[in-house]
Amino acid sequence: MTLTSRHRGLFALLSGLLLLAFLSNIAWGQVAIPLGDVLQTIFGQTPIQSTWSYIILEFRIPKALTAILVGMGLSTCGLLMQTLFRNPLAGPYVLGLSSGSSLGVALVLLGAGLLPTGLYTLLTGPYGLVTASCLGSLGVMAIVLVLSRKLRDSSGLLIVGLMFGSFTAAAVSVLTYFSSAEQLQRFTFWSMGNLGNLTYTQIGILTVCFAVGLLLTLQSIKALDGLLLGENYAASLGIALGKSRLRIIWATALLCGSITAFVGPIAFIGLAVPHLAKLLFQTSKHGILLAATLLIGAIIMLGCDTVAQMPGFDFTLPINAITSLVGAPVVIGLIIRKKALL
Repeated sequence: MTLTSRHRGLFALLSGLLLLAFLSNIAWGQVAIPLGDVLQTIFGQTPIQSTWSYIILEFRIPKALTAILVGMGLSTCGLLMQTLFRNPLAGPYVLGLSSGSSLGVALVLLGAGLLPTGLYTLLTGPYGLVTASCLGSLGVMAIVLVLSRKLRDSSGLLIVGLMFGSFTAAAVSVLTYFSSAEQLQRFTFWSMGNLGNLTYTQIGILTVCFAVGLLLTLQSIKALDGLLLGENYAASLGIALGKSRLRIIWATALLCGSITAFVGPIAFIGLAVPHLAKLLFQTSKHGILLAATLLIGAIIMLGCDTVAQMPGFDFTLPINAITSLVGAPVVIGLIIRKKALL
């Protein structure tokens, strides 16, 4: 894959912005930490105040790493879904995986009485919500994989995903009606998303899931380029459509399911970032678009998290609210500029 000088310049610029966004995210917050002390701590030295070292190493670096993984993962999901369905408004949750995760968490937080005692005890442990979210996402994925063998076109899968979303939303509404105020509060906080609760062990698990999903995506680059011109054209190039669709679905399921399990549902990143990459790089080659999407997704997620930290104030805004405030205008602008869409 040959890069033009313009593409190389854009990648260099985005790489610099990613580093700046990473350091700014660590330095800014309720407690402002000078950039020099941030760099000292990262390179193993002791900052002026010992408490800064704890804040940086135990809270802000894990949160910044989580933001990078989330931004990259969801943006990759969006690129995969928009190409697979040839729909510029398809996002990472189009297959109903996020809805399945929400239903799994809702059953634990809102419908404890509906679960067997042993299962409820397991799901209320340290990894309870993560386990419930993964089980819900995996359940939907299993159904989608079975249906993908029966449905010959991607539009059918898109409709199935939308129907799963409607079904799970209705189920959550029923559970909400019969829940207490405390249960509703816990579910509401989960649905707002949170990047700051992950330990290094959990980040390691999320990194493995991201790496496997990215590997599956890299193996699908040729198929993605062919699918842009339609499934018939892709088949004429010798691309095995069935295997390619399954690989793309698996990659999306792994990325979207693991991210939603650990940090909750995050809106608009997967929908908006691929279009920004296409607008900036003016290419349809997925090798270039994937790299651009990874960088832009990480930068935007770090930026949104920095805004959510409200530097100088003693409170933090929900990350999902910030991504929606940023993403919605971007999507509206992209819809108006139809030439930026597929």
